[in-house]
Amino acid sequence: MMRTHYCGQLNETLADQEVTLCGWVHRRRDHGGVIFLDIRDREGLAQVVFDPDREATFAKADRVRSEYVVKVTGKVRLRPEGARNPNMASGAIEVLGYELEVLNQAETPPFPLDDYSDVGEETRLRYRFIDLRRPEMAEKLKLRSRITSSIRRYLDDNGFLDVETPILTRATPEGARDYLVPSRTHPGSFFALPQSPQLFKQLLMVSGFDRYYQIAKCFRDEDLRADRQPEFTQIDIETSFLDEKDIMAITETMVRNLFKEVLDVELGELPHMPLAEAMRRFGSDKPDLRIPLELVDVEDQLKEVEFKVFAGPANDPKCRVTALRVPGGASMPRKQIDDYTKFVGIYGAKGLAYIKVNERAAGVEGLQSPIVKNIPLDNINVILDRVGAVDGDIVFFGADKAKIVSEALGALRVKLGHDLNLLTCEWAPLWVVDFPMFEEDDDGSLTAMHHPFTAPSCTAEELEANPAGALSRAYDMVLNGTELGGGSIRIHNKGMQQAVFRVLGISEEEQQEKFGFLLDALKYGAPPHGGLAFGLDRLVMLMTGASSIREVIAFPKTQSAACVMTQAPGLVDNKALRELHIRLREQAKAE
Repeated sequence: MMRTHYCGQLNETLADQEVTLCGWVHRRRDHGGVIFLDIRDREGLAQVVFDPDREATFAKADRVRSEYVVKVTGKVRLRPEGARNPNMASGAIEVLGYELEVLNQAETPPFPLDDYSDVGEETRLRYRFIDLRRPEMAEKLKLRSRITSSIRRYLDDNGFLDVETPILTRATPEGARDYLVPSRTHPGSFFALPQSPQLFKQLLMVSGFDRYYQIAKCFRDEDLRADRQPEFTQIDIETSFLDEKDIMAITETMVRNLFKEVLDVELGELPHMPLAEAMRRFGSDKPDLRIPLELVDVEDQLKEVEFKVFAGPANDPKCRVTALRVPGGASMPRKQIDDYTKFVGIYGAKGLAYIKVNERAAGVEGLQSPIVKNIPLDNINVILDRVGAVDGDIVFFGADKAKIVSEALGALRVKLGHDLNLLTCEWAPLWVVDFPMFEEDDDGSLTAMHHPFTAPSCTAEELEANPAGALSRAYDMVLNGTELGGGSIRIHNKGMQQAVFRVLGISEEEQQEKFGFLLDALKYGAPPHGGLAFGLDRLVMLMTGASSIREVIAFPKTQSAACVMTQAPGLVDNKALRELHIRLREQAKAE
């Protein structure tokens, strides 16, 4: 044993004991002939004092620099009154250093770790092994480990079996992009890395495993956004003989336990909200319920007005006209309104109409707005009453295709909530339920809203008669405007699965070629089953308060899906490519 204690474990109870610490020199200070070294390991910091009395040890302490790896033996003693540091776990004591051994020297690190200055993310990722030494980064990874332990413990205690599913599998027709792996032994054929263990976990249910879980790596070769990574982790769960009510209860209890255990937060019971209501009130399928603003539909008041911008959408069933009241927003300067107008433009909105309510009692004179002259006062008053507007408020309007209005005003609602500090609580979880089975693409074809194995809440005949109106037995858990996880009851009947494939335009041949094994499994005694998957990285991001999921993954990729530390992806020599029967096109080589 090299060490007797971790630095962060030292406290008053160890006074007068001899300890051995191993770690990195976090900072070194000279004070009137005495040398102080702060030694750091994964559990925290400890202050070690070296006196000139022990000459050889003092001379060594004089030569060490920050990030040297050292082993120190010394005696724990209470710090004098006034010298205690309440911000440090070991802040009431220090170690009087007897012996010091330098285990390895270190060059000056590319950025300082003691008082962390703002370093570009590229540099932090290039030297990730140094960035992770920073106590706040280490803290996030330690919390991640506590989270996965809590989840495993809960699922183990509830009869779930941890089963691993293959990483090399076959390409799916699911739409989002697969990472492909060329096969050396089957020239011209490719494996794919899984985007989720979906089909395997369903097959485990057919095999009788009843309750399965896995903390599984998943892969997606898609254009990245701030909260996406090419490889991510999901907590994957599947059960047999339970309906959606039971599955939601088990997983909700798991998440509530987790918050209590790790953060000491009581989430309370999660409300259930149909998707249609979430879209109507919040313009989002993952509403942030910490923000008290709501969208209110007002097209009925604008069908007859002369103003085409409003009258057009108000009379079109595929459009919506919606108002969003912001309490106290009338004092907003023009520039801020222009910024919000630009912001909704990102979502395809052509503009952002508004009414500033200065004094309702004064009629039109009391309203400041480029649009009031186009709308009769009676209609304006009905709208203002409906949204609950009082003096000092501003009301924003969206009028366009339903999807554009919901997305633009839904996003504006969240932005206003944060900009104006309107959040009413720290945590607001809910279940979103009653999703449609399918969504319509611009060309009129249907795609599965979740995935094609989700069970509808109607019969196969009703489904094929009116696919666009069918609801699915799917559910999403949402926290603070982020989707934590989603799942559904699956189809366990071959006829129903084929009906869904037909609605999606997948021919008999294609069904056999791509899903033959699943259809086979469904005809050999498949139990009713369902489950869900949580995004672990997002969950950890929310629980640690991190700003991006890159902060809670040990070695993440950049936004262009590269690893700047190992320089991956990299080139491969021609011999290796020949063995895989791959030839690069000239253009790719040149690039």
